[in-house]
Amino acid sequence: MKLAFLSLAVCCLAFAAAAQGSAVLCGVDVLARDQGKQLHGRKVGLLTNHTGLAVDGRRTIDVIAALEAVKLVAIFSPEHGLSGKLDKDGIGHGTDEATRLPIWSLYGETRKPTKEMLSGIDTIVFDIQDIGCRFYTYVSTMGNCMEACAEHGLRFVVLDRPNPIDGATMAGPILDAGAESFVGWHRMPLRHGMTAGELTRMFQGERGIRVEASVVACEGWSRKDRFDRTGLLWTDPSPNMRSLTQAMLYPGVGLLEGTNLSVGRGTDTPFERVGAPWCDGVALAAALRQLGLPGVAIVPIRFTPNASKFANELCSGVQIAITDWEAFEPVSLGVALACALRDGFADPWKTEKLNWLWKHQASMDLFHQGASAAEIQKSWQKDLDLFSMRRRPFLLYP
Repeated sequence: MKLAFLSLAVCCLAFAAAAQGSAVLCGVDVLARDQGKQLHGRKVGLLTNHTGLAVDGRRTIDVIAALEAVKLVAIFSPEHGLSGKLDKDGIGHGTDEATRLPIWSLYGETRKPTKEMLSGIDTIVFDIQDIGCRFYTYVSTMGNCMEACAEHGLRFVVLDRPNPIDGATMAGPILDAGAESFVGWHRMPLRHGMTAGELTRMFQGERGIRVEASVVACEGWSRKDRFDRTGLLWTDPSPNMRSLTQAMLYPGVGLLEGTNLSVGRGTDTPFERVGAPWCDGVALAAALRQLGLPGVAIVPIRFTPNASKFANELCSGVQIAITDWEAFEPVSLGVALACALRDGFADPWKTEKLNWLWKHQASMDLFHQGASAAEIQKSWQKDLDLFSMRRRPFLLYP
């Protein structure tokens, strides 16, 4: 019965891909097409969330549960929970209604699977859509699970997905040695241009994680392609990541989240606007326009967040629109915003926690010395060139 279901599922998969006009298959689609041969005989703990979907709309949970020679034992969930709707700390465990399997939260009492959670499992499989930014935490959870696999003698398998903001562009400072954390798990730039599968290979190689790891790679994806060129269905990766535009803006605008500035959380367009009650949006927009940043339009606005920072307070700030996706670079925008705020609003803007996500003290020193955005970015180039060479052995896609 399971084999007949699998044959039907493979046919549906091919039909769904054709209907979508998608030339790209994600790792889970390749796994389904190959009838699970990559996991044959394995007892699986699946690290996933609502973005773990096959091209035919089935959850990765259900794809693996239907495989004849694979046993799905448990589900693990990252920040925001399995549904991707929770925007809080301390997410508890649960049960998946469809499979009745336990859901172990890795964003609650622990961020690494315990021995109890791993009981009966010999392989952890990862299938979550990342967005290509160093401080987005899904790959941090992935790294923690890799370490758990090494500690307990388990295998680790990634069902890969495209980097939605492209796999070619690298930008931002390399995280300082010793500054690693859950919002900066490995020494890489803010925009790393790698997929989760490629990062697995890098984590394994550069951090010396002694785990048997493999990647079920995407098919049909070129690393220069953003998500809009894949033909795949967009699923919001987290509550405040609601479009490809916001994913593209996040590595730059998100840099300012440690400060007393709203980045649009609590509005309909998070990361597409910034502001504060103490800000002057007209003056900020004028300062940014003078820089001539390519591919972006800046408009002064007023807005009132209904949650998060400055909830129910009127903020003055700017709305950000990408006008040329090829020319626009979000980290450049983030640095320009920081310098414009420093120069125009030195007293009310509090920057004590600005390095929370930058994690690069040399940049902070230049910033506080009054360096321009261009000077700060120039200081990263040698390290970015080195990272380009560092990542080369781990890349999977042309």
